[in-house]
Amino acid sequence: MPTPSVGRIVHYVSYGTPGGEFPSACRAAVIADVKGTPTPAPDDSAYWHYHEEEWCSLVVLNPQGVFFDTCKHDENQSSGTWHWPERAPNDVPPADSGGSDA
Repeated sequence: MPTPSVGRIVHYVSYGTPGGEFPSACRAAVIADVKGTPTPAPDDSAYWHYHEEEWCSLVVLNPQGVFFDTCKHDENQSSGTWHWPERAPNDVPPADSGGSDA
């Protein structure tokens, strides 16, 4: 699995509307900041600390404009999360050059 880093393109899964007028959909997004996994602050304040590489701040590109969100990584594609883009059906990974990794 790739490591999230600033500037990487990912997919954000929108929530859609409760009445179904707009269904949940994958939207292009750019990672603006890597946060990590949230854990409560030691003093039980309302602030959160982040560890590891699970939560990111995103710039989400919608047909109607852009918005900003901080959300967690989820390859199951739950609403309100981000995941790595799927390969297009005809997108073939580059062939191995046969060289050694030495």
